[in-house]
Amino acid sequence: MRVNAMTSLSRSIYLAADVGVPTDVPPAGSSLENPYVYDSVARELKSMAKEGLLEVVSENQRPSEAGPLIGRIRFARLR
Repeated sequence: MRVNAMTSLSRSIYLAADVGVPTDVPPAGSSLENPYVYDSVARELKSMAKEGLLEVVSENQRPSEAGPLIGRIRFARLR
């Protein structure tokens, strides 16, 4: 169930982005403030890039006890 929530959130972010415009995924003001939630959504967006839906423009990782987490991601929607 949790995976579906992350997929829905990443899909919503993708659909809200304009085609061809670099879009930052801001962590503040939503459930994305949690670094683990942000990382999960960012990884889902990277998976969407493999499907050809978007291009990851930039990403920054940060260390955590569980290993590196994606702390920032910027993408451009392709379709």
